[in-house]
Amino acid sequence: MSRLVDRLDHFDWLIFGIAVSLSLLGILTIYSATRMPDYDGVLISEGFRADFFQRQIIWLFAGITFFFGVLFIDYQWFKRTAYLLYGISIFLLILALVAGKKTMGASRWINLGFFSFQPTDLFKVSFLIALSSYLHDIKTRLTARVIFKIFFLFVLLPVLLIFKQPDLGSAAIIFIAFLCIILIYGAESRFLKLAMIIGLISLPFLWPVFWENLKDYQRNRIQAFLSEEVDPAGIGYHIKQSKIAIGSGGLFGKGYLKGTQGPLRFLPERHTDFIFAAFAEEWGFIGAVIVLSLYILYIFRGFDTAKRARDNFGRYLATGISVLMGLYVFINIGMALGLTPVVGIPLPFMSYGGSALVTNFIMAGILVNIRMRRFEIFY
Repeated sequence: MSRLVDRLDHFDWLIFGIAVSLSLLGILTIYSATRMPDYDGVLISEGFRADFFQRQIIWLFAGITFFFGVLFIDYQWFKRTAYLLYGISIFLLILALVAGKKTMGASRWINLGFFSFQPTDLFKVSFLIALSSYLHDIKTRLTARVIFKIFFLFVLLPVLLIFKQPDLGSAAIIFIAFLCIILIYGAESRFLKLAMIIGLISLPFLWPVFWENLKDYQRNRIQAFLSEEVDPAGIGYHIKQSKIAIGSGGLFGKGYLKGTQGPLRFLPERHTDFIFAAFAEEWGFIGAVIVLSLYILYIFRGFDTAKRARDNFGRYLATGISVLMGLYVFINIGMALGLTPVVGIPLPFMSYGGSALVTNFIMAGILVNIRMRRFEIFY
């Protein structure tokens, strides 16, 4: 009992507080962006879904439950079960591809009847755990041979499976996260030179194959990123409306429940991919800076947790979670500003989505777990 009290004394209220605060801001924005607006005394009911924010509240409680559930498990348990968790997540990815629920032409969901979830979200956690465990065990410098071995063991198959769903954004996130973690771990400089040479030589041959395997809407997203006029009625329209929403917010915003781009359906995916634009319209530049500051503080706290971890496994795992969070925030907000291609990446904690929200709380719980146990000695 005293040991539990000691751990709770080191409970990280900052990480937990930021996670809950961002989630609550997300729920407020989801409600506002999907509400039934009153336009000149006429209620516009088209596209109105009252259950979006209600469902997100339920998922928030579920996420908090998983968060505290993770705290009671020593994170070394994740190391012992790393490859089992990784294998299960690979099986779920295959199951989603073969027998998953199709939504807008993508097989990303597994339907259990009473709820559906995206196995890709769960895979990201098991991927970080498995990669961290392997890096902890090898206890050697990352030569080019070792890095390619890690790539073929942990990255190649899931990236192909996720790309096939198709989910280009998540596949790219996993690959980029892998590169970032490898660089932070300390890859040899000659590996970087070798990778650049191989990449430049392979690009003319691989790009046509990659391009041919993209769906039409994915090609449009890349083309619209280069020029909005290429797809003015599609993704180009998304980006343009997102910029309008952010710009119209000004310094202090229009005020809560006074935004128009979301409720009047000008802004597509206003509660998921472009929730930052819907938020910035109502809360303005000041609100956007506050949200960005919360994310930056969360990420820096994650890296600080990695620095203070009691062992290398905890250090690598906390680093991976922080890198993943940073990539999600950068790409999603970059999408809203037209700085990155629109690849369907949600904004952590804020965007609508149950499996993503629960997974984010699980990762937050792992960070707090690592921080709580940094003074303990294990054998």
